[in-house]
Amino acid sequence: MDPPSSDIVVDTPYFRIYSDRRIDRLVGTDTVPAGFDPTTGVTSKDVVVDSDAGVYVRLYLPDTATGSDDSKKLPVLVYFHGGGFVTHSAASPPYQSFLNTLAAKAGLLIVSVNYRLAPEHPLPAGYEDSFRALRWTASGSGDPWLSHHGDLGRIFLAGDSAGGNFVHNIAVMAAASEVPVRIRGAVLLHAGFGGRERIDGETPETVALMEKLWGVVCLEATDGLNDPRINPLAAAAAPSLRNLPCERVLVCAAELDFLRPRNRAYYEALAASWRGGTVEWFESKGKEHVFFLYNPGCGEAVELMDRLVAFFAGN
Repeated sequence: MDPPSSDIVVDTPYFRIYSDRRIDRLVGTDTVPAGFDPTTGVTSKDVVVDSDAGVYVRLYLPDTATGSDDSKKLPVLVYFHGGGFVTHSAASPPYQSFLNTLAAKAGLLIVSVNYRLAPEHPLPAGYEDSFRALRWTASGSGDPWLSHHGDLGRIFLAGDSAGGNFVHNIAVMAAASEVPVRIRGAVLLHAGFGGRERIDGETPETVALMEKLWGVVCLEATDGLNDPRINPLAAAAAPSLRNLPCERVLVCAAELDFLRPRNRAYYEALAASWRGGTVEWFESKGKEHVFFLYNPGCGEAVELMDRLVAFFAGN
């Protein structure tokens, strides 16, 4: 028997979460195997990072990888998938397609992290899994692809939606680590942020949705949407925002995305306070949240891909 609708805490077209923390995942459960992609020439494979936690990464290696000569090694991108903290995986078809294309066009060795999902595994479990995967990547010893083909002096972070939130938080964790990880650059794609106080352009419905979702996915958060992990604009987040351990940051948004106001506020706060390098803004006009995953052939998705390629190339 289906649970009564009155038990639903978070109700979206993509998932429903109930008061007893059960979840119906309406999207994001399909998977595709790793392997060779003849369209892009990229080969992928899955490698276990933590067998106890069930954490693995999907590695993507383009056919431009030529050997272990340092001058020919590829930049390494650690990628965090989206899905509202609760759905999708590193094996989801949209991510397989997107990252195959990105690896080929940008000449990247990509490490896509399959972190544990809430509500079964509330945050910070997913953050901890992802930081563990970053440390695993930076060590270069976890897989021959990394040691032979990865330039570990050029590690980037990127993620979309909830994964964009992960980019910020994993960078914060890297800065606070006893053995800091150097991050060349970071890309936040339509990042999932929120806040208790509504900002310009943000609807009351968005604030209410984010408040309910955050309350379910991060049980230890005592400040609600003023928790610095969901709200980098909160007062408690100021020191970490100033000290992100990156040389460059690219914040990407979509004009019609309900998260666009938070993305712009994040960009402006980082530009005003960051002690690091440069922060850049890229906005896709007339488009909605993570459109590039589901309509990769549209002109705006091609423009975004070109911007990502240029960013990873240092332009």
